[in-house]
Amino acid sequence: MALDFLAGCAGGVAGVLVGHPFDTVKVRLQVQSVEKPQYRGTLHCFQSIIKQESVLGLYKGLGSPLMGLTFINALVFGVQGNTLRALGRDSPLNQFLAGAAAGAIQCVICCPMELAKTRLQLQDAGASRTYKGSLDCLAQIYRHEGLRGVNRGMVSTLLRETPSFGVYFLAYDVLTRALGCEPGDRLLVPKLLLAGGTSGIVSWLSTYPVDVVKSRLQADGLRGAPRYHGILDCVRQSYRAEGWPVFTRGLTSTLLRAFPVNAATFATVTVVLTYARGEESQTEAEAVPTASTPAAPTLAQPSSL
Repeated sequence: MALDFLAGCAGGVAGVLVGHPFDTVKVRLQVQSVEKPQYRGTLHCFQSIIKQESVLGLYKGLGSPLMGLTFINALVFGVQGNTLRALGRDSPLNQFLAGAAAGAIQCVICCPMELAKTRLQLQDAGASRTYKGSLDCLAQIYRHEGLRGVNRGMVSTLLRETPSFGVYFLAYDVLTRALGCEPGDRLLVPKLLLAGGTSGIVSWLSTYPVDVVKSRLQADGLRGAPRYHGILDCVRQSYRAEGWPVFTRGLTSTLLRAFPVNAATFATVTVVLTYARGEESQTEAEAVPTASTPAAPTLAQPSSL
């Protein structure tokens, strides 16, 4: 668990720093008004934010995911690894189930964290801003709406995270095995980057419409009176106003973000685990010498710890 925690933290930091600007664009595109759209698309949104708020505007709400990544990554990689071991057999179904369990459990932290991130990403710049930071945002929400307000969007977050994390870990395991990722391979890092990035894209595609609903529910009431009474009402109103394309809004920026973020995350996690476990095994071998020939080093995949 200690190595899971360390590797998860390192991978989470790498992923957040690489992908947060894309996430800011995604959220703004998802929640903008259809009657008076502020942005024409992904590139225009990027340009507008930089022009009006500087590059720092792309990193609004960064503190929230950084604040929660320690706990989230410890939970995700710890729960996934231990669930897979408890299931007893490394099969595609068990890979999916272990990932789904990790996705469901981390929602306890992920939902409030994403609520704060969304609110910070959408607030105006300058003196008119409502929140000073992630903790202030959650404190104000709790003061006005209680615990229920802090956990707004929890059901939609569960509906998104549970299957998507199952797909995420399953896809990564399949791809790393298919690509022949082994320690000592001179193309190991590029292969890990490809497997991680592709897994992230597949994972997002599997549940993206649910993410649109979650963002809308968490942003509801921020600018004006609340519009939605729940998940189904949000789906109904969104479809009635804009049709099915509304559930793919922001998908381009999400996929642009998904590849580098998950490439950085999974490659970092796998490399940290591989070398950490390699050093751990070497220390144990030196402490207890044996006459047998040491086994060849193996890649410490997060999905088969």
